[in-house]
Amino acid sequence: MGYPYNLKMIISAIVLHLLLLSHQTVSEEQVQRYVIGEKGETTSLQCLDQPVNASSLVYRWKINGTVAVTQNPSKPSEHLSISNNGSLWISGLQYIDEGQYECESQTKDGSSWQTLSNIQLRVAEGPTDVSLAIQPATLLQNGTFYVKNDSDVIFNCSSESFPSQNLTWTVEDLALDSYDKASGNKSFLEFSITKIQPRNQGMYTCTSQNTLSKKTVKKRQEVLVYYAPESRPECSWEIGNETFDVLFICSWKGGYPVPTLDWHEVLEEHVIAKGPTVNSTSQETERLEVHVNRFILHSGEEVKCIGHHVTGKVDSCSFKLKMPYPIGDPMVSALVGSNVTLSCTESESLPPAKTVWRQKDDKTINTSSKYIVSVNNNNTYSLKIINVTKEDEGIYFCYSINPLGLKELEVYLTVKTSEDNKGAVVGVFVSVLIMMIGVAIGATVYSKRDRICIGLGFSQLDDEMGDVLSLVDSDEEEIVLETELPPPSNGHATTLVEIHRRSSSDHEDNADSTVQHNDQTHPEPAQQIEDD
Repeated sequence: MGYPYNLKMIISAIVLHLLLLSHQTVSEEQVQRYVIGEKGETTSLQCLDQPVNASSLVYRWKINGTVAVTQNPSKPSEHLSISNNGSLWISGLQYIDEGQYECESQTKDGSSWQTLSNIQLRVAEGPTDVSLAIQPATLLQNGTFYVKNDSDVIFNCSSESFPSQNLTWTVEDLALDSYDKASGNKSFLEFSITKIQPRNQGMYTCTSQNTLSKKTVKKRQEVLVYYAPESRPECSWEIGNETFDVLFICSWKGGYPVPTLDWHEVLEEHVIAKGPTVNSTSQETERLEVHVNRFILHSGEEVKCIGHHVTGKVDSCSFKLKMPYPIGDPMVSALVGSNVTLSCTESESLPPAKTVWRQKDDKTINTSSKYIVSVNNNNTYSLKIINVTKEDEGIYFCYSINPLGLKELEVYLTVKTSEDNKGAVVGVFVSVLIMMIGVAIGATVYSKRDRICIGLGFSQLDDEMGDVLSLVDSDEEEIVLETELPPPSNGHATTLVEIHRRSSSDHEDNADSTVQHNDQTHPEPAQQIEDD
């Protein structure tokens, strides 16, 4: 079935119109171009659709419809010039050079001008003056920034671009993973990290791109996060191969970067560095070791390790040197055939002493069938002697030594037989018996203390006779008489006291006193005193 004639004509017309439009668009694309030049630089604009014999043509360029420059002018311009092939060269491009440029040509015989090119010129500038600011941060000698752990850090990037720009912050962490932190189209871009952590350290990059020229400038800055060790420094020691050599060890771990450690001696509460004496060194490390010889050490001296971290934290550890001093029982006894243990304790020395048991021939005692040498957690060193004999009697030495010197404790072992033991029992019995007799005598004396006090001897404590005491005051007497006392009913002795009073005129003469017992007769009555 065929189409009507009129319809075919309409379809042909539409196709022809589309072809004409397509040809026109292609032609315009060929003559209409965009050129972007950088401010301050030299830019060239090319003429298109030039005839084969270009040397026979004369060229000129219009800017925004106005002739700006002609080839081979009478007054050449330093800013605008036309080459032999018709290209326009613009030196020191400025913003005022933006516009619509047309390239025209004509034959040298003066034919009409023909348009060869139509170019839109745009002028762009930047990015320039790209700068980074990270606060608070410290710049290291190698150009790296470091910030302190847990601080609030602000990152700022700025640049200049014409007509506009895009800014982007990108972070490349330690795992080499890259991600954007912020972006914007202003003259600066800022973001912050609160309480920055070690995981946030890495390479921070600010990218600035001109929106017109697509020119891109990047600036990179490595940022490290420093943190001091949370724990305190630790001081320790090790005894070297020789007993008199010691290794001082100072470690302060857990910080980044590693701290600076120094060994010092402390004298009179002042910290001083003793380079040649203690081989004092300063080193950035988590562990600092110093070899020291005993001849430069003194008991009671304090040794200190001081740690400095770049974040400003300073801490130290120390210990006081002390010679060994073993203590224990210096006298030990044992029976023949029994087992006996000698012991000493040495726990005060620093560095810790090496302690052994020795005999008087300076021979070190080791564990064997005869001896068992051991040490417990309290630094008590024991020597157990199996099946003691008389030959084991003698002096044993608890020998302690550290780099400061040596000390020894003498322990004398006395070995006794069973007969010696019986004699000891008898001696104890006799001692107890003597003590009991003394206690009995003391009790008796105490119960008769009243008679002892008036001058009676021990021989008369049980005498039934009474005593009469006569006190004479002078030759001329005043006698005080009392009535005759009845016989005592309690069976105790009765003492009669005769008191003679001396006249006042003869008080300077010596007095006579006469003591009479109640078994003597007296012509005058006397005052009777009864002793209970």
